[in-house]
Amino acid sequence: MNEVSILPISIGEFARRSRLSLKALRLYDAMGLLLPAQVDQTSGYRYYLEAQLERAKLIGLLRQLEMPLSRIAEVLELHGVEAAQAIARYWSLVEGDLKTNRKLVHYLEDYLGGKGESMYEIQTREVPQQKIVGIQRHVYVKDLSGFIAEAGDELLKQLAQAGLRGSGPAFVIYHGQINQDSNGPVEVCLPFEGSLEPTGQIRLRLELAHHEAFTRITKAQVEFPGILKAYDAVEQWLKDQGKGMSDSPREIYFARWDKIGPDDPACDIAFPYA
Repeated sequence: MNEVSILPISIGEFARRSRLSLKALRLYDAMGLLLPAQVDQTSGYRYYLEAQLERAKLIGLLRQLEMPLSRIAEVLELHGVEAAQAIARYWSLVEGDLKTNRKLVHYLEDYLGGKGESMYEIQTREVPQQKIVGIQRHVYVKDLSGFIAEAGDELLKQLAQAGLRGSGPAFVIYHGQINQDSNGPVEVCLPFEGSLEPTGQIRLRLELAHHEAFTRITKAQVEFPGILKAYDAVEQWLKDQGKGMSDSPREIYFARWDKIGPDDPACDIAFPYA
């Protein structure tokens, strides 16, 4: 039977046995992930216990998965099956990101190679003046889908409470870039008729009549980054026609999302122009 020593281990020896660098051990101490068992009050030198090697090993392995330190702290609070499930959930998110990034690489290859735009049919239409109720917020791409769903539900709720209904499909206006570093803003809108009072985050405004160039895409094509090709196609059409954007681009969702399949028409990518 192996006995675990209760004698303190110097930070240098602990680093060697745990295969963690001195810099990493100091960082994990500062983050509260792996505290020394003892600190010399005079020299500030750190000492650890052999029993802490298992925790150090786990931290090192999780860092090899590129798990953020904040996420590691959450895992360390769990035990057994719960800890294993937390790691599995994290890796599922990583695999989802890898899948998206792989598609983004293919998009960039097509974009830089001048491919892809010709597959989209560009149409134009006149959009009449309409009253819209909306919610606008600064969000990063990781929070975008949740915000759109939440805001859409809130707008429908506000109209229902006033005894009103939407007079057209909901749409999402991108007033600025949405990605890992830029947070918009983005506005979820719903046209309506009747009288409604603004409350809280709810905004009311009149959208003027305008010309609109758009392309229609399927539910599957809405998925990022494939949707970027549709944006590129409409933007290129405007350039080819010598037209300029008169307002922010938008995604118009005219179909019941839960009632359509991946190959069914779902959304118009539209650019107001003058």
